[in-house]
Amino acid sequence: MSFSVDAGASIGRLQATLPLDALENRILLCHALGISRVGLITQSERVLSADEAQRLAALVQRRLDGEPIAYIVGEREFFGLPFKVSPAVLIPRPDTELIVELALERLPQGGRMLDMGTGSGAIAVACAHSRRDASVTALDVSEDALEIARANAAANGVQVRFLRSDWFGAVGDERFALIASNPPYIASHDEHLSQGDLRFEPAGALTDHADGLAALRAIVDGAPAHLLPGGWLLLEHGYDQAAAVRALLAARGFTEVQSWRDLPGIERVSGGRLS
Repeated sequence: MSFSVDAGASIGRLQATLPLDALENRILLCHALGISRVGLITQSERVLSADEAQRLAALVQRRLDGEPIAYIVGEREFFGLPFKVSPAVLIPRPDTELIVELALERLPQGGRMLDMGTGSGAIAVACAHSRRDASVTALDVSEDALEIARANAAANGVQVRFLRSDWFGAVGDERFALIASNPPYIASHDEHLSQGDLRFEPAGALTDHADGLAALRAIVDGAPAHLLPGGWLLLEHGYDQAAAVRALLAARGFTEVQSWRDLPGIERVSGGRLS
C-alpha cells in the first residue's frame, strides 16, 4: 500500500506526523508546497489541497522506498552553495568539503587547478567561487555529469573549463599548480554499495569495479606529468585507504606526503607535493 496524505491536513500537523525524521519532513513539505522554511511556520495552520496532498504523498513514498532526499528535490548544498543533482552524479557530501579547504590553502595566486572526476562540479565550482583569481579545469568521463556541472557553474556565477576526459586524456601536456580528485574508491565487493543512498547513485562514480585503489593508482601515476614543480596532488579516499594512498604517493616520488582528517576524525584526504 502506498503512502497517502489527507487533503485538508494542516502544515503544522503534517510536520509532526509524517513518517520521516523532522529534517526530511521539512524538506519535502517545502519542496511539495513551494514554500520556504519560514513559510512552514507562518503558514502552519494552512491546509493542503487535494493536489498538494497527492504531490506530498508521492514524494514521501519515494523517500520511504529509499531514494535519497537530494535526488527527490534535485538539489544539495555544498560549501555553502546550491548544487543541482540527479542520478547521473554523486550527491556532494560534507566530508568532501575537506578537500576544497585543503585545495584553497595550497592553490597559489592566479594558479591553475584541475579537478578530476568532477561529477556535479562540487569541488571545481566551490574552489572557483572562493578563488576568483584561479583558473579551474574540471574533467569527467560522463557527458551527463558534465551537463549538470556546467549548470552548477553557471548558477553559482563562476567560470570553469569542463572537458570530457578519461582521467588525463583531454589535457594533453598541460600542467597545473594543483590537482584534486574524489575518484571512485569503493571496492567492488563492499557491502555498502547495496545499502542506503549508495543504491541509487551512479556505480561508476562510486566503485572502480576492482580493489578500490585502481582509480587512485591511475591518478597518482599520471599526476607528475601534469603538475608544475612544487604542485600539490590531493585525493579523497575511503576510511581505511589512507596508508595505501600515502604509499602510492611516496613511491611516485611525492614529498610532504600526509593525510588529513574529516570532521568525524577519519583520514579522508591524502596528498603530496611534487618536488
